[in-house]
Amino acid sequence: MACWEAAAMHLLLLSSAAAAARASVTFGVDMSPRLSLAEAATGDYDDDVSGAGQGDKGAQLIAGSPIVAGAMNNRLKALTSSFARSIGKQLDYCIKDTETEWNKAFDFSKDTSFLTNCLKETKGDLQQRICTAAEMRFYFESLLDSGDNGETNYVRPNINCNFSSWIDGCEPGWACKAGDDQKIDLQNAKDIPYRPLKCQSCCPGFFCPHGLTCMIPCPLGAYCPRSDLNVSTGICDPYVQSTISNTSLEEYQQYNYQPPPGNPNHTCGAADIWADVVTTDDIFCPPGFYCPSTIQKLPCSSGYYCRKGSTSQTRCYKKSSCPPNSATQDITIFGALLVVASCLVLLIIYNFSGQILTNREKKQAKSREAAARHARETAQARERWKSAKDVAKKAGVGLQSQLSRTFSRNKKSGQQAQSSGPSKVGDAGGKKNNLTDMMRSIEDNPDSDEGFNVEVGDKALKKPTGKQMHTRSQIFKYAYGQIEKEKAMQQENHNMTFSGVISMAKDHDVTARPAIEIAFKDLTLSLKGSKKKLLWSVSGRLSPGRVAAVMGPSGAGKTTFLSAIAGKATGCETSGLVLINGKIEPIRGYKRVIGFVPQDDIVHGNLTVEENLWFNARCRLSADMSKADKVLVVERVIESLGLQAIRDSLVGTVEQRGISGGQRKRVNVGLEMVMEPSVLILDEPTSGLDSASSLLLLRALRREALEGVNISMVVHQPSYTLYRMFDDLILLAKGGMTVYHGPVKKVEEYFAGLGIVVPERVNPPDYYIDILEGIVKPNLNPGVSVKDLPIRWMVHNGYDVPRDMLQSNSDSESSSRGSIGHASSHDDAGPSIVSVLFGNVKDILVQKKDEYDYNKTSQDLSNRNTPGILRQYRYFLGRCGKQRLREARIQGVDYLILCLAGICLGTLAKVSDETFGALGYTYTVIAVSLLCKIGALRSFTLDKINYWRERASGMSSLAYFMSKDTIDHFNTIVKPIVYLSMFYFFNNPRSSIWENYVVLLALVYCVTGIGYTFAIFFQPSSAQLWSALLPVVLTLIATQQKNTIFADLCYTKWALEAFVIANAQNYSGVWLITRCGSLVRSGYNIEHELLCIGVLIANGIVFRCVAFFCMVTFQKH
Repeated sequence: MACWEAAAMHLLLLSSAAAAARASVTFGVDMSPRLSLAEAATGDYDDDVSGAGQGDKGAQLIAGSPIVAGAMNNRLKALTSSFARSIGKQLDYCIKDTETEWNKAFDFSKDTSFLTNCLKETKGDLQQRICTAAEMRFYFESLLDSGDNGETNYVRPNINCNFSSWIDGCEPGWACKAGDDQKIDLQNAKDIPYRPLKCQSCCPGFFCPHGLTCMIPCPLGAYCPRSDLNVSTGICDPYVQSTISNTSLEEYQQYNYQPPPGNPNHTCGAADIWADVVTTDDIFCPPGFYCPSTIQKLPCSSGYYCRKGSTSQTRCYKKSSCPPNSATQDITIFGALLVVASCLVLLIIYNFSGQILTNREKKQAKSREAAARHARETAQARERWKSAKDVAKKAGVGLQSQLSRTFSRNKKSGQQAQSSGPSKVGDAGGKKNNLTDMMRSIEDNPDSDEGFNVEVGDKALKKPTGKQMHTRSQIFKYAYGQIEKEKAMQQENHNMTFSGVISMAKDHDVTARPAIEIAFKDLTLSLKGSKKKLLWSVSGRLSPGRVAAVMGPSGAGKTTFLSAIAGKATGCETSGLVLINGKIEPIRGYKRVIGFVPQDDIVHGNLTVEENLWFNARCRLSADMSKADKVLVVERVIESLGLQAIRDSLVGTVEQRGISGGQRKRVNVGLEMVMEPSVLILDEPTSGLDSASSLLLLRALRREALEGVNISMVVHQPSYTLYRMFDDLILLAKGGMTVYHGPVKKVEEYFAGLGIVVPERVNPPDYYIDILEGIVKPNLNPGVSVKDLPIRWMVHNGYDVPRDMLQSNSDSESSSRGSIGHASSHDDAGPSIVSVLFGNVKDILVQKKDEYDYNKTSQDLSNRNTPGILRQYRYFLGRCGKQRLREARIQGVDYLILCLAGICLGTLAKVSDETFGALGYTYTVIAVSLLCKIGALRSFTLDKINYWRERASGMSSLAYFMSKDTIDHFNTIVKPIVYLSMFYFFNNPRSSIWENYVVLLALVYCVTGIGYTFAIFFQPSSAQLWSALLPVVLTLIATQQKNTIFADLCYTKWALEAFVIANAQNYSGVWLITRCGSLVRSGYNIEHELLCIGVLIANGIVFRCVAFFCMVTFQKH
């Protein structure tokens, strides 16, 4: 309240001094007839008011002169600059440019008629009636004190108006003059002059406070006529009659004061108070009218509108509704048109999104056709070179045998050998010529039927079998390499020699994928906090080119075993050795060539099958590989998994049905196959598949194994056919102990040696698992029990058996529970609840740290140069854009909700001139924050699991996050337009739509970053709850805890301040006291407009950084 008091007091002091300056220019002079017009115009006259006898006559002569009024205005402008410098720092929170704002309030140069009229009425003693700085301070302090006491417009007793002396000038609307011999210093802020003379009603255009005997000019935008007594109410009311559309309109503006009783000569005067509009709006020009001067009020014409306190009428927009006396313009039609235009744009985007995607598919189809044609030509070339090599090898063998027989003969037949030698060589030369002719015929007629023919289209190319099996990209590289080698040899020697053909035939065919062998010995995993063992002394080897099946009962640690092999076992203490190709190297360094297929089908449902595979291929294959080769890799995977018929079908989501569950499972496997891994680990890939689909999948994996891929997979209840297709079997017992690890062909022989014979017509793995589960009681050899099987296997292979395993084997109780005993016998009393809780918390923290260590950038040992961050960002950007195009209907619903919110809030929360529309803007901040946060949650909540999988495979987290944020910038730009298209045109604030858009744009950017943080850090239900509660709570803090550190930390405070400041800047003139009072009550500063925008943008950036940190740090258990 103190700040508001000081602000208003400064304004009133300034107005008093300015009015006094005007009066001093004209009336503080020697009013003798000798005064010239030039002197009056320049202001070069004495301020002495002596010569009263001649002063009245002189004043009457020049009082009505416009030159004098102009001189007063010029003198006032000169005085304004000095006042601007003195009060600029004190009112900088509500006035940006003091001189400009002051001119808007007290620049009467356009119409000085009220000054001229007052000069005539006062007969030259206007300066003696203008309030000084001391009177203004006294008036305003008394006004505030009386307002606190529940009274208004009452001034404390003073030298002129007190309990012993109460003259007519003390009444509201009246003023008196000081004595002619009294020098009036208008800038004197200490002493109140004595004004007891010639009391009369206040001049129109001025207001005279109750309890003071001086006058203050009314600011522009005010209407201060002299009032008349309303006989029916007994209150002084200004009477205005105007004609609007040939209709007589009488409107009364009450001043809310009465003439003193018992004094019939005391008439009603002019206005009696100027304060903020909340206290009283007596002098404000009413809405529907405009006041070009403080004594003139005109009705608004048709096609124009006039807000409260207007000095001129504002033309309405074309096509808007503005009848006569309109306070605002009805521009809802523009909002409706903007909504229609937005809907058309969104409809076009929605309809053409399918066309865009179709064109993209056609382009990719052309790429596939070109790649297939390329494959046909290069495969034919390879087969012809193979035929040439075969002929060359046969000729070479015949030549060697012939030469050996020739040189082993007796020297006696030397001449015959010499004579027969040329004939043999000639034969060889004939063979050479035939080979050369055959090669030339191949080159001359590449489309001949020799070799093999490759069919065009979707039919499979004929491939070599067995160990010669290679990927198409490798075949093409080989073929082109052979062609380039032939060209180089032809340039070196145009007549290709026979030895050259033989050396070419002996060259290595193709460089295969890098082979990775994983060997492990005494591998043990236990939780770091609770020390519970998950794997126990597991030893073995996973070799390239073989398919290993991991089986066992539930709780045997099958998935944990594969996670440990892949380096994904987090939150555990690992002991034992893990060797990569015989070297102690971290498996994490090979994650670019390790494919891990999770148990859940983590596939993007709003992408097609081919789009899912193609994206993984582009991001995870070598950056040096050509696009054609990548296309062929994807085609090979689609063909091998039997996905040709559904390649262009959406995978589907919960809301939208797509491909079947079995097909989705195969796509899940294909995501890892397209990156051509060296190690492929699958967690239950056949679960949920029928026997035919499982057989198709396993055949595809067998073909991968033939290329040197090391494949391991967890399998549940495989059929006998599938079981026989595996190379190795890893059978685990409960507690993570190995029961068998070796070839499938020898598993029955090993268990038969222990007395476990599989009955006829029983699937061996099912029978073994039933034994380990305790369902079947086999007839074991004497001295052998089921719980001894892990130890029997270790003894069978010569492994050292840990002592704790032997001890746990003798603990029947621990064995019955299926748990692993500890190394030393524990006390009868179990661990306390506190220790268990502490151990669990420690496990979680350690797991988070291990997850971060695994996913962070580490030394790459795979020698695969995958695309960099910028290229991956481009790939992610294309995928996100495609996904958003397919989610156009959801985006349309978001925009529709924003439109409805804008209509409701714009209609219900009309702009209040007292608060500059703060209520409507408060609702706007809450509604926009809520709706935009909910929309931002979808960006990361739905794809969180997909991100975890892609990140674990080595894709860039930064590229993923930036692509999501870049696509969301479209919503950041469009959503403010959608909301303002309704809110602005229904609410119609004084600020421009551009000012509102800039603030709303920064607000949406800020809350989108907060939505990212909630989506990543919380579960979906919790994130939605926080998104709904946070804007409401922060708005309450910002509005109730003003000027506190808590309010400054709330983004809603800065958004609301920016909205109010943008609107308050358009209130000037008579609104100055209201503006300063409202801003100081709210704790806002008009200079902080850019600061508010900057804080909102900074909040958006900070929360995006927090969201990214949470994304790379926190991961699902």
